[in-house]
Amino acid sequence: MKNTKKENFPQKVCPICDRPFSWRKKWNKEWESVQYCSEKCKKLNNKSKKK
Repeated sequence: MKNTKKENFPQKVCPICDRPFSWRKKWNKEWESVQYCSEKCKKLNNKSKKK
């Protein structure tokens, strides 16, 4: 992903907050498995499953 403009990064939509989020370097090896834009949304999803 070197020398790629930010607007050209792959994007996904978070199923919890319905906001688009872009690829981040820390997700380089696991981008296919990333589902949530943040830890907060990930935790919100886990709480809703427990109910």
